[in-house]
Amino acid sequence: MKTVNVLGATGSVGTSTLDLVEREPEAFRVRALTANCDVAGLAAAAIRTNAELAVVADEACLPPLRDALAGTGIATAGGAQAVCDAAANGADWTMGAIVGCAGLRPTLAAIEQGGTVVLANKEPLVSAGAIITAAAARYGATLLPADSEHNAIFQCLDLSQVERVRRIILTASGGPFRDWSLDAMATVTPTQAVAHPNWSMGAKISVDSATMMNKGLELIEAAALFPIPAERIEIVIHRQSVIHSLVDYVDGSMLAQLGPSDMRVPIAHCLAWPERMATPMAPLDLVRIGRLDFEAPDETRFRSLALARAAVDAGGARPAILNAANEIAVAAFLKGAIGFLEIAAIVDDTLQRYDPAAPETLDAVLHVDAEARRLAGERVKDCVA
Repeated sequence: MKTVNVLGATGSVGTSTLDLVEREPEAFRVRALTANCDVAGLAAAAIRTNAELAVVADEACLPPLRDALAGTGIATAGGAQAVCDAAANGADWTMGAIVGCAGLRPTLAAIEQGGTVVLANKEPLVSAGAIITAAAARYGATLLPADSEHNAIFQCLDLSQVERVRRIILTASGGPFRDWSLDAMATVTPTQAVAHPNWSMGAKISVDSATMMNKGLELIEAAALFPIPAERIEIVIHRQSVIHSLVDYVDGSMLAQLGPSDMRVPIAHCLAWPERMATPMAPLDLVRIGRLDFEAPDETRFRSLALARAAVDAGGARPAILNAANEIAVAAFLKGAIGFLEIAAIVDDTLQRYDPAAPETLDAVLHVDAEARRLAGERVKDCVA
């Protein structure tokens, strides 16, 4: 029986993970579940899975969590340190799905236990890629990618022959505005931006898909996770979201991973790895799908792609700044404070105004993140004024 932690258990990735765990209770034992402040969701998940421990990052939510779990025998804890302590409990398998830089310390704590850590949030590799991968090597941890694109690459990439890889191709749906003009995109509302054509996702990542920043961040992640130079990682629009990524070899062979647009597929691959497990998704009906289309992305309309490419090429603190500024800008857009096209403009402005030395510790990464957020926030205020 594999022991499991789910960090961020009440978000979309966390609930998808627990859906799979609950389908095979004889194969998995849940040790710890964490959430930020969703007491009801966390308590219900802990009871359903008979978890040993439930943790809320917001300490103010601990009393109601205790009340909700009274008499169940499930231990409770609260606060940021408690989340890190839960991550460090030595579970065989940990899902890291805490949104934002709040997930950095818990992810590192799990890695330092040497087990299998599944990366579903972007910040560990985007903001602290060198630190995270060095820690995994030092402590003998296995890093597995839960993002559908990176999981597809992982399944197709022969790590014993990386010198024979010509390129990696990340596929992108293109989001809901892939056919819109710049003038039309200037009028985009938050409601329109969160309506993804293929995937069911949270508001922030849906906006990232709409700006194509998500694909830029995935480019940075892929460069950190796989031993392939960033200049050999390409992005291609694939509207059907059936092929999740491809690996092109020097002999002309191109390997692709296909699957339904459901996060439970890559999560199941990580949960059972190196074996396979059943999922509730129906198999792809290729006849019904009928066709697979591909096209080049337009970096004029989708400036985030060019900004991300420049950030990964420059390295150092640039990816962390890009990510932090984007989070501030997306949050402001969702509140109606700025326009859709101003998201990339604020990220660009922050990158131009701030260029610190490469962070070598997690504390340094968090300092860069905080300063980038402050500068991006200033630009948001200027836009509102």
